[in-house]
Amino acid sequence: MVFLSSMALPQLIPSHSSSSSLTHQLAINPNAVNPSLLNPNLKPFSKSSSLSQSRRFHRLSSLRCSASSFPEKHHTNPPTSNDVVELPLFPLPLVLFPGAILPLQIFEFRYRIMMHTLLHTDLRFGVIYSDAVSGTADVGCVGEIVKHERLVDDRFFLICKGQERFRITNIVRTQPYLVAEVNWLEDRPYGDEDLEGLANEVESYMKDVIRLSNRLNGKPEKEAQDLRRNLFPTPFSFFVGSIFEGAPREQQALMELEDTAARLKREKETLRNTLNYLSAASAVKDVFPSS
Repeated sequence: MVFLSSMALPQLIPSHSSSSSLTHQLAINPNAVNPSLLNPNLKPFSKSSSLSQSRRFHRLSSLRCSASSFPEKHHTNPPTSNDVVELPLFPLPLVLFPGAILPLQIFEFRYRIMMHTLLHTDLRFGVIYSDAVSGTADVGCVGEIVKHERLVDDRFFLICKGQERFRITNIVRTQPYLVAEVNWLEDRPYGDEDLEGLANEVESYMKDVIRLSNRLNGKPEKEAQDLRRNLFPTPFSFFVGSIFEGAPREQQALMELEDTAARLKREKETLRNTLNYLSAASAVKDVFPSS
């Protein structure tokens, strides 16, 4: 099952095969991934955590991933695609989008070393999608630490926010943690595409998907409010990609696109396919209410 963050969404029906930079291309797994099974560096917060730790993380996680997290405009002086910089990398079984919020608990020794370095520099590192089957992508997103707490045992609780996208051009070193040279990725100029119209269509499909999904889950069919919240088309396309949870390969393909119109069209097709699936499931439920 794939879910919109804080919204109900059933199985995601991708529009077409991915064109991502993963070492191997596999069909999208519609089931939610358990990150702890794929990467020992990411430790989920469980009910067995101590009460004090739970309260501590609750304070840190007051930032939620919503459309309001995504800037209406990019930085006034964004890095250009010609810039080459060195960036410490954190492979994870998830995809971070620009503007999205990512909570992490850091406990593995090499990444604790990385955190000590980052906290004395610019608080930025690269998040790249990786899993045990498909390998590691070469396109990722910068995560900027916006809140952190160091525990007595030298673990860290972090809240990170996605910033610029990048492409790995050269591996500098692998020990004690991965560092690479990267180029920045930017979407190409808009051209003649009606991006506002595309973004409005995507928002409309999202509202319909949420409404029907709520109905199938026995929740009130309340109309979703403004999902764009004045976002320009490019950051809105990143927001939409960030809520396709449970299909990281599709998310990776969306993030790698360097064309806002192409990204919005792919998201629209995915949402339309999902809406058709929901409509059929809703019709079956009307005929067979107990099924």
